[in-house]
Amino acid sequence: MKSMIFIALLLLHYNSEAQKPKTMETSKEDSLIIEQTLKRDYFNGIYNGDVQQLRNVYHPATLLWGDVKGQPYTKTLAEYLDGVAHRQSPRESGKPFEGEVLDIRVTNTIAVAEVRVKMYDFLYHEYLSFHKIGGKWLLVNKMISDVL
Repeated sequence: MKSMIFIALLLLHYNSEAQKPKTMETSKEDSLIIEQTLKRDYFNGIYNGDVQQLRNVYHPATLLWGDVKGQPYTKTLAEYLDGVAHRQSPRESGKPFEGEVLDIRVTNTIAVAEVRVKMYDFLYHEYLSFHKIGGKWLLVNKMISDVL
């Protein structure tokens, strides 16, 4: 009888351990890496019109959604980068440019960055979704709204 009780208790303990939910892992280091990527590659790539620098940030299947001057905005990454390649860069325009990281939230291998980008005559509020793929944080979805 004692052995039956011992086995029952052991099974209860084992099952309770197996049923514990996984905890979400967040990392200050990942948040800093995303912030550095935004400042070094994303903002500079936009400012200089550097398509290759922007390609380093984006996943090839990224989609861009939002509104510009109250009009719907939808582009594939290829369409967006083509537009960057064929426009006057903010640096060349001589108009003020500012990129600001407002917030970054990381959960395991996903993250969302909230940023503000002032360029030309626009002020964009952006939500950028990231996914850590192959050890690298890549932008997988961009949502923007022209708030000026």
